[in-house]
Amino acid sequence: MKILIRNGRVIDPGNANDRGRDEIADIAIASGRIVSIGAATAFDADRVIDATGLVVAPGLVDLAARLREPGQEHEGMLESELAAAAAGGVTSLVCPPDTDPVLDEPGLVEMLKFRARKLSRCRVFPLGALTRGLQGQALTEMAELTEAGCIGFAQADVPVTDSLVLLRALQYAATFGYTVWLRPLDAWLGKGIAASGAVATRLGLAGVPVVAETVAMHTLFELVRVTKARVHLCRLSSAAGVALLRAAKAEGLPVTADVSINNLHLTDVDIGYFNPDMRLLPPLRQGADRDALRAALADGTLDALVSDHNPVAEDMKNLPFGEAEPGATGLELLLSLALRWGQDSGLPLTTTLARVTHGPVRVLGDALGSLASSAGRLVEGGVADVCVFDPAVDWVVTPQQLASQGKHTPFSFASTGMAMPGRVRATLVAGTLAYELPAAPGGNT
Repeated sequence: MKILIRNGRVIDPGNANDRGRDEIADIAIASGRIVSIGAATAFDADRVIDATGLVVAPGLVDLAARLREPGQEHEGMLESELAAAAAGGVTSLVCPPDTDPVLDEPGLVEMLKFRARKLSRCRVFPLGALTRGLQGQALTEMAELTEAGCIGFAQADVPVTDSLVLLRALQYAATFGYTVWLRPLDAWLGKGIAASGAVATRLGLAGVPVVAETVAMHTLFELVRVTKARVHLCRLSSAAGVALLRAAKAEGLPVTADVSINNLHLTDVDIGYFNPDMRLLPPLRQGADRDALRAALADGTLDALVSDHNPVAEDMKNLPFGEAEPGATGLELLLSLALRWGQDSGLPLTTTLARVTHGPVRVLGDALGSLASSAGRLVEGGVADVCVFDPAVDWVVTPQQLASQGKHTPFSFASTGMAMPGRVRATLVAGTLAYELPAAPGGNT
């Protein structure tokens, strides 16, 4: 199908200075590619999308989204979670390997990718398990998993307690150019429920100290110095962690990092009276930590903002705080919470969008294969992954609004009273309309 997106504010933040294209233009799409950007006067379109007053941006790239399939379909299925991705303007996502069974066999990876391709809602890039069964003992067959479609290797939220195993994993990854994705967490220090501090003490909750993150980072950076392996740090949560990351990057270590929408906006005070929607990993920390994360994302120390999408079933969330399953839905909130952070920080829209488009693509690098040159970008001849959104519209998060099977989020109106800025109007994946906001009664798209 030939599609013409007419008269939108076209923003492509894809360059090192976040000063990419920002202009009113038409985008002509055919055969899954962008034919032209500019005045498309002679383009014979099968479908025209009027984007007057709307922003036309690259499709969002989310580096952390659990799809819950295979094995955990009671909490989420590919159909529901990829529909949520499309509704949030996300056209590419990375999923961790902690499914059931764990993604440590090529056949499981191939099945997941095949199912995702058939749905045509969003590109799915799986991470393979770093160790068999995520047990932290024996390494997986990384070469076979890469051939099956894995773009890197991870432990999800399960730390590797044996430093020798981690050293061998990084040595192997460095030899073949693989990226290892790890959430820095010391297995023994990180066994609490809430972030250590006055709130956890007042509520009587076991604390997770900041050193649970920084001790793991120190160890990891020492191993990176020895092996030269490329490592992506998942979901930093503390000011001290940011300082270590900044020093490591200044030293030239091959490390990147991201932050969750939850830790970027919320603090431990938001737990309130044991609200289980605020039971998250990593736990919410103090205001100074949140402010440091915000500043680090703005200056590029943190490379990407992620949804940390983790749908949780009703019966696993509506429990006492310490017993509730950690996690929250986030795919449909990623764009809005990026916009809110950008507005609060006084940033140009190009910079804001870069952290959910081109920044994540830089983290993925060559693992994207043929998509590497145009993913997270709007370029003529490039793949037509596009998000069209209305920056002037606010919306309220309620369970009924969410396409995800997981209905729990710390940003529901009942929890925060917070309205979300920016509403996705249409999402295109390889030139196919994956999502379109239904027209209001008496209105038009």
